[in-house]
Amino acid sequence: MDSSLLSEIESFFESAPPLKDRAGIADKLKEFIELNSPPSGSSRRRIVCVTSGGTTVPLEQRCVRYIDNFSSGHRGAASTEYFIKAGYAVIFLYRRGTYQPYCRSLPDNAFLECFEVTDESTVQVSEPHSEAVKSAIRDHHAAVAGGVLLKLPFTTIFECLQMLQMIAVSIRIIGPNAMFYLAAAVSDFYVPWRSMAEHKIQSGSGPLDMRLVQVPKMLSVLRKEWAPMAFCISFKLETDSKILLKKADMALKKYEMHAVVANELSTRKEEVVVVTNNGNIPVYRDKTQAGSDVENPLIKLLVDRHSAYIKDSGT
Repeated sequence: MDSSLLSEIESFFESAPPLKDRAGIADKLKEFIELNSPPSGSSRRRIVCVTSGGTTVPLEQRCVRYIDNFSSGHRGAASTEYFIKAGYAVIFLYRRGTYQPYCRSLPDNAFLECFEVTDESTVQVSEPHSEAVKSAIRDHHAAVAGGVLLKLPFTTIFECLQMLQMIAVSIRIIGPNAMFYLAAAVSDFYVPWRSMAEHKIQSGSGPLDMRLVQVPKMLSVLRKEWAPMAFCISFKLETDSKILLKKADMALKKYEMHAVVANELSTRKEEVVVVTNNGNIPVYRDKTQAGSDVENPLIKLLVDRHSAYIKDSGT
């Protein structure tokens, strides 16, 4: 691997602020992996790490301002539900405040408006939302209590990539039974922690001149060093359809991904194209089915591809 890239990645992690509760996160990962993929026995599950939402780039150490990445987390949350339905255990690495698994069917209005007070001591779900709220609570509880969903939140680019490294190193022990579904919108540039202002930048100091450094491309080291046997899916989002497939194909080859999901901003909820070394596969939402989404057929396709990958690996 390129030594300069390894040096950039090492520098990024060395300059990042320490991850809060790193030991606690490590314990949760260890317990989750041991539960779902014990060293012996026939009860081993495949484990997928789903990254979801966008990362922030703080402009101050005691952050007031930050640069954000567009992502609602809908694709990651929906995909998590389908992975669990397909028998996977999911490590859901998500941006705080974005969509959560099993909550997509909840009404758009304020959460408190889903409830009503029947008397001074009783609160119940209001009738129009009763089934959706109960279903979300029931399904989420079943996934967590069943030990097949581990949720790890992040906000900043530093938190996201530190936890991604921890996850990758932790699950490489299960070899090709591991998958990475990298749907998060990760920032391309950041302000190094050591060169960042400690306190709020004052507007009275005049025009702001700030140097952003490129975030090291960690897909290569994920594939080759952190979890070399894992099945890896990345995403490419563009606003220009004319360059989308070319950019996705470049990412496929450059980072040696097993597939790249290409999606155009304006049509991303209706269709995607899965770019592979064996050709491009369009995937569409089933418009004849009420409440359908494109993630359903997408996950079915990727699960089949993962199964073939495991078979070819001889495990």
